Amino acid sequence: MRFLDPLIRGTLRKRYKRFLSDVALDSGDVVVAHCANPGSMLGLAEPGSEVWLSPARNPKRKLRYSWELVRVGETLVGVNTSHPNALVEEAVRAGTVSELAGYTGIRREVRYGTNSRVDLLLEVDAAPRCYVEVKNVHLVRHPGLAEFPDSVTQRGAKHMRELAETVRQGNRAVIFYVVQRGDCARLGIAADIDPGYAEAWREALASGVEALAYACHTSRQAIMLDRPLSIEL
Repeated sequence: MRFLDPLIRGTLRKRYKRFLSDVALDSGDVVVAHCANPGSMLGLAEPGSEVWLSPARNPKRKLRYSWELVRVGETLVGVNTSHPNALVEEAVRAGTVSELAGYTGIRREVRYGTNSRVDLLLEVDAAPRCYVEVKNVHLVRHPGLAEFPDSVTQRGAKHMRELAETVRQGNRAVIFYVVQRGDCARLGIAADIDPGYAEAWREALASGVEALAYACHTSRQAIMLDRPLSIEL
């Protein structure tokens, strides 16, 4: 996924009301940027951080910028949670996710479970459907280890239970963690942050739900799925 326009560098002043951030641009202007991230962004929203914004193409949009990247040490981290679904779809269509190869049909936001919509539904003739839930990951508290979630997510636990039910119905189900950074080798579940999610995750995997995690190559020009990560069970 390439950014449609060159990103604009700035310095984060503060993030507030979850979806708003004040950013001082290198030009000297201070702008309010949309932060498309409902999580805690633990370790990623420190005032003074170098951030990169995308300009809005719609001239009528109220907020003219979106917060895309933040630099943590030498690493650029993607913070926009609206991207992972597209990143996975793009990679599946390109055949670069070997675990999800061979499907000829891809649909997004298909109803399933109890008042839910699955992120991706993969289909091929004469084979079970594959339900794929995509989760954005950017939390790192220990070198090389990405963790999910970064805050309590009852919705995430619900998705794990619904994926387990689809497996019981004879389908395939995958929880796909997109780590929007390139400095990790492993993914773990942050049970200390959300024990309820950790329990639902363990039960779902025991029921046959598959877990995948991929790191991303993240730059000011593009974000792409890069390589699979090991998952700590």
